Amino acid sequence: MWFEKARSVEPGIPFIRANLAAAYALVDDAEKAAAELGEAQRLDGKGTFSSRARLKLINHGRGVRPEIYELFEATYFTGLRKAGMPEE
Repeated sequence: MWFEKARSVEPGIPFIRANLAAAYALVDDAEKAAAELGEAQRLDGKGTFSSRARLKLINHGRGVRPEIYELFEATYFTGLRKAGMPEE
């Protein structure tokens, strides 16, 4: 998995860990998903990964086309929910 390779090269980057958490959750590996989400939250220190609402607020203003954002919602945010990230 590409996110695992990215983590091995840059283990201290929180968004790589969050992406990996979502990916693990989407393939029903809850234990790895929760561990990666916890590590993303620990590494971030700013609260970026504290809730899906906060993450959506940060990402929404980036000029992403609606159809791309819908895909992001259906995959990344769904994976983060399954990994244990709260909505609020």
